[in-house]
Amino acid sequence: MLIYAHSIWSEAMKSLRRNRIRTVLTILSLVVGIAAFICVVGVGKAGSAKVEEQLQKLGDNMIWVEAGSRATNGVRFGTRETKSLTVDDARAIFAEIPGLKRMSPNVDGRVQVVNGTQNWNTTYRGVAPDYFDIRRFEIQTGTIFTRDDVDRDVPVCILGQTVVQNLFPDEDPVGKSIRVQAMPCRVIGVFQPKGASASGWDQDDFIAMPYTTAMKRIGGTSWLDDIFFSATSRTAIPIATSQAVGLLRERHHLHPDEPDDFNIRSPEDVIRAQLQASELFTLLLGITASLALLVGGIGIMNIMLVSVTERTREIGIRLAIGATEADIQLQFLSEAVAMSLLGGFLGVIAGIGTSALFQNILQWEIKLTPQLLLFSGLFAAGIGIFFGYYPSRKASELNPIEALRYE
Repeated sequence: MLIYAHSIWSEAMKSLRRNRIRTVLTILSLVVGIAAFICVVGVGKAGSAKVEEQLQKLGDNMIWVEAGSRATNGVRFGTRETKSLTVDDARAIFAEIPGLKRMSPNVDGRVQVVNGTQNWNTTYRGVAPDYFDIRRFEIQTGTIFTRDDVDRDVPVCILGQTVVQNLFPDEDPVGKSIRVQAMPCRVIGVFQPKGASASGWDQDDFIAMPYTTAMKRIGGTSWLDDIFFSATSRTAIPIATSQAVGLLRERHHLHPDEPDDFNIRSPEDVIRAQLQASELFTLLLGITASLALLVGGIGIMNIMLVSVTERTREIGIRLAIGATEADIQLQFLSEAVAMSLLGGFLGVIAGIGTSALFQNILQWEIKLTPQLLLFSGLFAAGIGIFFGYYPSRKASELNPIEALRYE
């Protein structure tokens, strides 16, 4: 069997070598198609990876309850203008609704922070310790405040990287004291940089402190701007959201015909919609690039049909001296597979090289995976078999007598 396979393969290689230019041009069309496919899909995968990264940065299955807008006596209040969202609401939702694992009240606003001669206008966030797990904020140096700090409204804070760069450009802020509005506040930690959000907002330009401290010492309020929850899983988000709406409407004594005085959203839904759009875009790019591979496959079929016509007399002689139809079909199919395998191998190498070139020169971000490279190579082999089958079948079905008479 091995001798038979080796004989068929050797004859196929001899035939390809006899028509070098034609073989090279056919293989080149496959190389270009595969390289284009790899580059295009790699660009799409890089985009999807970016969106997935934004999703990871956004939070841990986050549900966001925001003090909302409503009309009262003909007056329309804007988002976060109502004062009905309270700490008791946050505790009631967390206690009564299953599927929630973390909760953090939130109050925020703009504030001027001062360190010596340096000052910066930033956002303050009054939160609970669970907020950092919900929003996936990690500490670079120092530590976070505790529940005891929240209970005693201790004036401590954690700084984002943007605030650190503007207030402490040349020193470690941990342990130092800054002035937040008129309140002295001790810095106990610094967040790791998180970068911009999907909407372009600088996620490092804020300071965090216990929400009780922010409510009593800065805002002087008894209501919340937001409540952040973390669901136990992504599938639990819709159910918990629906139950939270009903519970809040009941606690706020809203009649059925009254609009909500709060907004509940899951920002993850927005990012997931972007991720689906990115994946669809990658699919469309891949389909478009696949057309180049189909053109290469059609080229293989065309060359094989020409080869069958040119070698009709040879086929007749082989059939006359004892070759079977399977032998003839396998020989021509081997030639097609050989061209597609070589084209696939060189195409993968060309795709990797072209991707590296685009990354270095054009600064395109391209993500190549072993699965993508393997699929590209196997796809090329499949094209060779698919488009080589008909010419090989046609060659095997030639009548030996007519083939011998062919001029």
